[in-house]
Amino acid sequence: MVREVSESCVESLMAEVVSSYCRGFYANKPELAAPRIEAIGFQVGHQLSERYTMDRSRFTDHLEAIKFICKEFWSELFKKQIDNLKTNHRGTFVLQDNRFRWLAHMSVDQSVEGASSVHDPSAMADNKSMQAASLHLYFPCGIIRGALSNLGITCAVSADISNLPACSFVVRVKA
Repeated sequence: MVREVSESCVESLMAEVVSSYCRGFYANKPELAAPRIEAIGFQVGHQLSERYTMDRSRFTDHLEAIKFICKEFWSELFKKQIDNLKTNHRGTFVLQDNRFRWLAHMSVDQSVEGASSVHDPSAMADNKSMQAASLHLYFPCGIIRGALSNLGITCAVSADISNLPACSFVVRVKA
């Protein structure tokens, strides 16, 4: 039996989590909300990875695990594969989703030039809408980090947005 949850329910839940942490629990300290949102995503990613790899043998290297995330894991979550994967072959991977579903319904003020990074809040200080969109990226960063953690890969994950709804997730594997 396949159990699925409506995409709109997941999107609404994620929006409510971000809103609750940013406007409720940590209303005046969004820097405290971000790690909490990422931690929730980590748990989700860890559990989903466990479910999706139950019948598989362990991955032999980082690239194989990242390819699994880009193809099968992403397809399970978003009904599509990652659009582009780049690596420097030294432990850094960039996963590009040209139409990231969880950002598809957001709009931002394009008057601020350049890309914004989830982990560089000072770059977004003048752009509230870009900051709001960035807060929604901590959860999927946590999902990716949790999934890779379950696969035995310790890493840091950040996200960059420059042209919504496109999003790049940068995975840096820790040695």
